[in-house]
Amino acid sequence: MVSSCLGGKLKNMKKILLFFLLISTTTFAQTTETGISGVYEVMVGTKTPQLMIKYFGEYGFTVKDSSQLSESQAFEVYGVKSALKSYRLQNGGIDSHGLLRLLVWEKPLGDGVGFHIPESVGSRMAVMMTKDIIRLVDIYKLERQNGKQWLPIDPIFDDPLHVKDGQKVDFFNRPVGVRETAIYGDWFTHVFFQRYGYEIPGYGTINPKANLQTSEFTHHDFFIKGDMETVTKYYAEALGLKPEKPIEVDGDWLKGPKQVFQMPDGYSHYYGGYVSPNNICGKLKFFVTRGVKPDLSEHQRVGELGITLHSLYTPKLQMVHDLIKKQGIIPTKILKNEFNEQCFTFKGTDGVSWQIIEKSSSVNKPVTKLEFKFLNN
Repeated sequence: MVSSCLGGKLKNMKKILLFFLLISTTTFAQTTETGISGVYEVMVGTKTPQLMIKYFGEYGFTVKDSSQLSESQAFEVYGVKSALKSYRLQNGGIDSHGLLRLLVWEKPLGDGVGFHIPESVGSRMAVMMTKDIIRLVDIYKLERQNGKQWLPIDPIFDDPLHVKDGQKVDFFNRPVGVRETAIYGDWFTHVFFQRYGYEIPGYGTINPKANLQTSEFTHHDFFIKGDMETVTKYYAEALGLKPEKPIEVDGDWLKGPKQVFQMPDGYSHYYGGYVSPNNICGKLKFFVTRGVKPDLSEHQRVGELGITLHSLYTPKLQMVHDLIKKQGIIPTKILKNEFNEQCFTFKGTDGVSWQIIEKSSSVNKPVTKLEFKFLNN
């Protein structure tokens, strides 16, 4: 009985892999080969670095480097007239993507997006895999009761892979899917997910030393405005990322998005994603609302508090710099950041700010082939 169930799962796995193969060979916006990474770091402005180091330490992040810039140096690199102290944190041995950089501005430009309604324009979310999503939600519910600005969403189970369509699901032929949640906060918004019945090697590595049993950041959500195809085309044409699939409309008919984004009945949004050809992890997900939501974009700028910046890396920094300028985007000149890395910084047509770093390799070798492994759990 169990072996026949696994046989059915393997057949469905082949269908899924064929689906993703078709996506990868579909023609979208022209993609340039740049050697670009997946999202390397999420950067967070903070006034309390030691508290943040302790906080993210519970998720398995440890400080790997720290450095600083004078006011004049920070203005050149970031366009912010403030001295800067930075900390780079890494989760376990994953150094190819999913890192965290804390930006401690001597004179922050503002409080950032702050505590907000889900799907507020200009907001950002960072995603981690976990072994125990219920435990995390219980912890944040307690924090909310203690008067902290956290909005934990009850986890929802969904089957985004649709591997059981048309099959009987029971004790022996167990459901395959994901349970996910969002934790909306004042200075950081988390998304957590837990897998059931399958794994994807290289897409989320649980740190066994993390008290809360979580992974590196696997992907990142951006709530933007404008025509998505137009404002995000530079990711393919200049940065060399691949569109995940054609832009689509998601809405309240989908259990996962409805719960995580707290969609009211009748609500929907546009969705589009980009992934590096050099790493299946570190994916970017973009959303444009189709209803009225607060527009907090004016607070989504480098130098404010909260998530305001992300980084990518490439061995072809000058090439990418030239391609960005061809898009009509104005980057800084190429110079060294606080960690002595050649880089440049810019704000894209979608309102997202990036630092592109020159880097050719990592100790942790990123996975480039998407593979589903089904488990009988």
